[in-house]
Amino acid sequence: MSHSASGEDGRLSAKTKLAVGAIGIVFGDIGTSPLYAFRETFVGPHPLTLDRLHVLGVVSLIFWSMTLVVAIQYVTILMRADNKGQGGSLALVALISSHIGRSRYGWMAVLLGVFATSLFYGDSMITPAISVLSAVEGLTVVEAGLKPLVIPIAIVLLVLLFFLQKRGTAKVGALFGPVMIVYFTTIATLGIIQIFVHPEILYALNPWYAVQFFLVDKTLAFLALGSVVLAVTGSEALYSDMGHFGRGPMRLSWFAFVMPCLLLNYFGQGAMVISLTGADAAEAIQNPFFIMAPEVLRLPLVILATCATFIASQAVISGAFSITHQAMQLGFIPRLSIRHTSESEAGQIYIPSVNWALLVAVLILVLTFQNSSNLASAYGIAVTGAVTIDTLLMAVLFVGVWKWRWWYAAPVVLLFLIVDGAYFAANLTKVADGGWFPLLVGAIVFTLLTTWAKGRKLMRERMTEVALPIEIFAKSAANSATRVPGTAIFMASSTAGVPSALLHNIKHNKVLHERVVILTVDIAEEPYVDPAKRVNITDLGDGFFRMVLRYGFMEETDVPAALKQIENCGGMFDMMQTSFFLSRQTLLPSEKPAMMLWREKIFSWMLRNAATAMEFFRLPTNRVVELGSQVRI
Repeated sequence: MSHSASGEDGRLSAKTKLAVGAIGIVFGDIGTSPLYAFRETFVGPHPLTLDRLHVLGVVSLIFWSMTLVVAIQYVTILMRADNKGQGGSLALVALISSHIGRSRYGWMAVLLGVFATSLFYGDSMITPAISVLSAVEGLTVVEAGLKPLVIPIAIVLLVLLFFLQKRGTAKVGALFGPVMIVYFTTIATLGIIQIFVHPEILYALNPWYAVQFFLVDKTLAFLALGSVVLAVTGSEALYSDMGHFGRGPMRLSWFAFVMPCLLLNYFGQGAMVISLTGADAAEAIQNPFFIMAPEVLRLPLVILATCATFIASQAVISGAFSITHQAMQLGFIPRLSIRHTSESEAGQIYIPSVNWALLVAVLILVLTFQNSSNLASAYGIAVTGAVTIDTLLMAVLFVGVWKWRWWYAAPVVLLFLIVDGAYFAANLTKVADGGWFPLLVGAIVFTLLTTWAKGRKLMRERMTEVALPIEIFAKSAANSATRVPGTAIFMASSTAGVPSALLHNIKHNKVLHERVVILTVDIAEEPYVDPAKRVNITDLGDGFFRMVLRYGFMEETDVPAALKQIENCGGMFDMMQTSFFLSRQTLLPSEKPAMMLWREKIFSWMLRNAATAMEFFRLPTNRVVELGSQVRI
């Protein structure tokens, strides 16, 4: 009994630690929404009257939106749809594709997932800008004369944030949990004080007040959804980050701590505003989050909120690195230079090109939109677009993967489509006011991702068409070429035919190594591959071997590390006696191109700027030989 009890205590302790970690890293985005979400419904592009009807209606909408979209759709339902522990649109698409990939509708699910991923990049640009700006704007509540310093301070903080990325988050990450716990506890306490003084705000728990808002003021209620949805921004990130902490700890931290704290703060903001009249109410609604605090505590609250937004932005940037890595492994993005910032944590990565592109975009957003209210118009559309796409993918999941009867799935999907679709439609009205930005970013990224995937597929097909069968080549070359000591590994994108680098080596150098390995790295549509199933080796005779290394889309493709574990491929691999031969393709114009000319030019540009296989597969730099070839697509 004592061993059982101690084991149970250990599991509980581990789950609690993971739940605290999730509070620090995962919930920052949605946790900083109270800074601007409630305010924007009243002072945004379609301002509302500050009366009892509208305040209760908005708070009720926030409560039920958080309950339906975050608590039920994402935390309860979609977190069950994990791909070996991993979540997010790409992981969901990979899960669906493994079940219906060969059906005629499989490609639609893939395109939806890729577009949701594309919208995420727009979100990852806006989140740091609006979060940091809204926190720094709290200084104007402390001292109105500090307004001219808001943008310079925000820019300095954002530049610092992006420059810190290359150092990794392993060391400062330990502080994230405690800081966010203090932040959530503080905003909940401020809310409780206001609710205690003005308890009538609790009427907003009744959905009738949200319905009444629509019955009395249909148009403005619909438009208000475009701002109310800011309260659930970050819901997609919860699902994407599930692999880091696990379903159980994240559900524990959400239902037991984060959701209650957020709702207490929103209800507190509503309670404060509903109790004021005239000029006092008009002044309070300009920044209710900070005005809730006593004057003596406002500066510490600004500092705490700024730390929280810094952490939230860090999580979104790390998410962009993670999504890029997944897309790269699944063949939607060319190889990019990746740096590992932690020796123990495989997920701690830094992608310089993504980091600097995000920094430039964020600074342009801050300088263009000038304040968080203007940025709020651009914010919601990327989030609601991704959530609506996830709902469509959820429908495919229910029927295609979980095998629900359609009459069970239809009501559930229809409910969420109505809710998510209404939010998306309301945000479409903000396209002219800034909503065009995430849509533009999404369209550009979607074009790049699909162009690379199609161009890569076409290039592989062309190379396979002209490839010689390896069995015939091995017997012919073994008898005609001079053999030299050592091992030659020829990297090949396909498991069929002879790599062009091998043909060029024979043609120009007229020699073959004693052991020739044709190596293909295969990325599976699952996050992790069982190490026991990592390697597949075929002995072709005459010192030739065909090897396939399988990795999940969340794993690092460290080829030398894998080779050191292999013994049944003509002996062990000594890196000092092994040479890696890589092919670098150059595209030539085709008389009948399979892609439109402008897409072919984009693909050619992406191919030229991709990181080399040497970096991507972590090959020793002094053991690599690159040989060029030309391809028409």
